Amino acid sequence: MPFGHRQSLNWLLQQFQPLPGKPDILYGLRTLLAVSGPVAVGFIAGHPAASAIAVMGAMFVGMVDAGGAYRQKATVMLSATIGVTLALLMANLVSSTLWLAIPATFLVMFAAGLAGLFGTSAATVSLVTSIMFIVCLAKFASFPDFSTVLLQCALCLAGALWAMVLSLLLWVLRPYTPATEAASSCYATLSKFVRMASEIPLTLSERRPWGEQFLQAQDSVIENLTTARSVWSAVWTGRESADLHGNQLLVLIEDVNQITNSVVALVELLAIASSRPLVQQLHREIQQVLETSATALQILSDALAKGKNVVRLGDLDRAIEALEYQWQVLHSQTLNQASMDRTDDYADLVSLGKIVASLKALAEQIHTDAEISTDLQRGERRSIAQLNIYPPIQPQRSSIIDTLRNNLTFNSVIFRHALRLALIVTTAELVAVLLQVPTGYWVTLTAVVALKPNFGGTSQTTVQRVIGTTLGGIFGIALVILIHNPVAILVCLLILLVTAMSVRSLSYGIFITLLTPVVILLLNMTSKGGWEIGVLRIVDSLIGGILALLGSYLLFPSWEQSQLPAQLAKTIRSNLAYFQQVVASYINPEQNSSTETIRNLHYQAALENANANAAAQRLFSEPRHVRGEVEPIAMLILYIRAFFSSVTTLAEHQRKFSGEYQFADFQRFTDAIVQVLENLANALEQGHLPLALPKLDIYIAAIHNDIEQLHLIRISELATNPISVTSTRQAVLEQTPVFTQLDRIAREMKCLHSAIDRLQASVDKSST
Repeated sequence: MPFGHRQSLNWLLQQFQPLPGKPDILYGLRTLLAVSGPVAVGFIAGHPAASAIAVMGAMFVGMVDAGGAYRQKATVMLSATIGVTLALLMANLVSSTLWLAIPATFLVMFAAGLAGLFGTSAATVSLVTSIMFIVCLAKFASFPDFSTVLLQCALCLAGALWAMVLSLLLWVLRPYTPATEAASSCYATLSKFVRMASEIPLTLSERRPWGEQFLQAQDSVIENLTTARSVWSAVWTGRESADLHGNQLLVLIEDVNQITNSVVALVELLAIASSRPLVQQLHREIQQVLETSATALQILSDALAKGKNVVRLGDLDRAIEALEYQWQVLHSQTLNQASMDRTDDYADLVSLGKIVASLKALAEQIHTDAEISTDLQRGERRSIAQLNIYPPIQPQRSSIIDTLRNNLTFNSVIFRHALRLALIVTTAELVAVLLQVPTGYWVTLTAVVALKPNFGGTSQTTVQRVIGTTLGGIFGIALVILIHNPVAILVCLLILLVTAMSVRSLSYGIFITLLTPVVILLLNMTSKGGWEIGVLRIVDSLIGGILALLGSYLLFPSWEQSQLPAQLAKTIRSNLAYFQQVVASYINPEQNSSTETIRNLHYQAALENANANAAAQRLFSEPRHVRGEVEPIAMLILYIRAFFSSVTTLAEHQRKFSGEYQFADFQRFTDAIVQVLENLANALEQGHLPLALPKLDIYIAAIHNDIEQLHLIRISELATNPISVTSTRQAVLEQTPVFTQLDRIAREMKCLHSAIDRLQASVDKSST
């Protein structure tokens, strides 16, 4: 296949690339039941056509069910129930006059766009509400008498409440299920993260693509951890304290964060030492421990999801035993070699010992969590559940009025998006009415769904919707032409509907591809349309997609290039705060109160790293002449995250740090790093070139000299007494990993400085 064709095929496949996870078959079946209920009642009552409104109410309210705690689901679904019912009522009230319908459409779309200010759930509710308004305005709002309008609203309300009952049925019987499922999801994602760590390449040339996948896996863990914390807080909101079940779940959830940090630190050690001969001799055993750890975490996830009270970890124990045995053999052989007079060999031995100790600690942590999981299922209590645990910190929220007041300005991305959405949708609605396009509301619906606050999001959704609609439309047309048996058509429709809703959370492109033939088959069953309906669906979606792209490009565009520097500066400052707190714990190790602060700052820095990466991805999807040079941005984000990993490694090592021995230049070096990061953040915020770097190599050379002296002293001790345990040994074990990370941090600062220098230079060049 020619290279150009292969690129096109890869691009097409990327539009349908599903997110990690499994299809939610239960959600698909629940949607089927939600739709089938009103249809069955309509047939029994002798008014099957009237059930269409109830079906829409059930379908749209079911679509806002994104999981989470039952209280969260109830709030969101109740809001959607009220929203779609009011949308139906409003569509009926304004449908009689075009000059009422058009301003009403503008107001509804503008309000829907502003809903994004209040989070993802509010945005989803506003989306289904606006879709309900458009569909009802085109299809159902044509009855002048008020009794018919009230009947329609009652049917919509009944369908919506039916969907709520199906979703919330188990609230009373199993109130903890959402929190348990969230914890299970965390461990499933963590398992994939650890498995990715086990695949770390030995060669530098292969490590770059692996590193990108590793960071994506880490982001997935952070995302699931954030969700689990939110669900846990929602389940136990309003209670004075969590019960035994709640405390055990919280320990399990927070241990995900601890294991993630341990794996990040372990990968840092492996990345540094993997090219050394000593480490390569234990590579197979190290990889085996990581692989069995990943398997153990998946077993733990399954145990939480399925309620199993026994978690067997025999394979992990055997892998640890094999690692310990080979380590002892290698340790003895290395100490007896004449080459031990070289400090490099001893440094490698110390690093390898740190790796082995980290793997053993990881296995112990997994065992502890398996015991907690067993206690959770049996309702038993152990001392581990009595450890100090910290409930998730709830973010402070501004009032609705203050949020709106602060964003009713063109400086607000959401305000510009709301205005853009209202103008595009209203224009599409007006053109469809004036030209009497038979299915013009499909154009409007495509524009509503495709338009996002940024061009990158709009282009991605538009491409997925248009391609998905085209493929699904062709498939639907084929079904209409080939299948004429009503029973066979109904079976195809039900299978496609369940499958589409099951994969909705994994891939929007696949979801639309499967949903389009459902719409075509449904319209052919309820009216005389034929295969032409599929053609109209494809053409209307294409027109709506073009309108969305034009609107996003021409009307008050929110280019990521102008917003990314502020996000990058915020990300650097979050990592700086994390670094400063970790450094403070080294300088004053007796202050145990910093543990919780470090945990919170680590979490905040991880979130900002993920936000910066997401912003960069949006930038990369913008037109080339707008986004500018992207290579410095990619390098900047890469080394910010490398710095975060180095700090996390230091934070993990600090837990075993006594502080009895300190490098003389440690504080001077860390003060210089703080100065560098402040300078880089200021350069991004103010749009100027960064100041010159301080002489970091001088501090690193001095610290390197100190660590070499320690190694020489320890080697001389081993020569006289190989089993001696001295203060020098303790200093070597504590300070060798510290120096390794400080050396990496110095190199990362140089790369960050270079990337920002190039980025600012390219911006200055493009502006002139």
